[in-house]
Amino acid sequence: MKPIVVEVCAGSYEDALAASRGGAKRIELNSALSVGGLSPSVMALIQTKKNTDLEVVCMVRPRAAGFAYTDVEKQIMLDEAKLFLESGADGIAFGFLTEEKAVDTKWTKRMVDLIHSFEKTAVFHRAVDVVTDYEGAIETLVGLGVDRVLTSGTKAKAMEGIEEIGAIQNKFGSRIEILPGSGVNAGNAVELMEKTGVWQVHSSCKAYQTDQTTSGLDVTYAYLSGEHADDYDVVDAGLVRALVEAVKKEK
Repeated sequence: MKPIVVEVCAGSYEDALAASRGGAKRIELNSALSVGGLSPSVMALIQTKKNTDLEVVCMVRPRAAGFAYTDVEKQIMLDEAKLFLESGADGIAFGFLTEEKAVDTKWTKRMVDLIHSFEKTAVFHRAVDVVTDYEGAIETLVGLGVDRVLTSGTKAKAMEGIEEIGAIQNKFGSRIEILPGSGVNAGNAVELMEKTGVWQVHSSCKAYQTDQTTSGLDVTYAYLSGEHADDYDVVDAGLVRALVEAVKKEK
């Protein structure tokens, strides 16, 4: 039986430290999680590898909207991935789609070959959740040599896509790692794992911190609203710890 893995979605070096304190063993390192996650800074990666024992998968994503990138953006993503791998990343999370909402096989193969040339892990992220043919996309990723796919089963939350996740785990789980994410927490992770047969989960373990300098009298830099208007989202070590403890029941 494979060891259970909790992967935390970290938006900064501070988030990485919180994930480590909470007992996580792997993170997906991003920036700008408020817009779905963009590429992190190289320094965040370097400091994380220097000061924790976390396995670090770096996101490469140049913009917030969509996954049908221009060729210029795609080449930048490959160059950025190479820089992350040279700087100690244990894997790269990425997603290339065509305008027809299918896996872009040409550029996905280029990225997989680059990552594997460093003997690291190739992860196709939740771009897969907006494809037209979900099962066909997973089959394509298997054929291209992708090691892991992060997915919510084409639904907004992983628990809503639990049947789809279970189906692809049953069909493809021996050939590609299935990593459920979106809305996963200590309260539902065990049920998700039991019903799908997966051995790893992805979670933001999100909480909020306030920065009073977010808003002035007539100016605001807020990206949240309501009661969190002056807050920013962070990884909470306590929520990570609760999730890690909860999934131990699966052992």
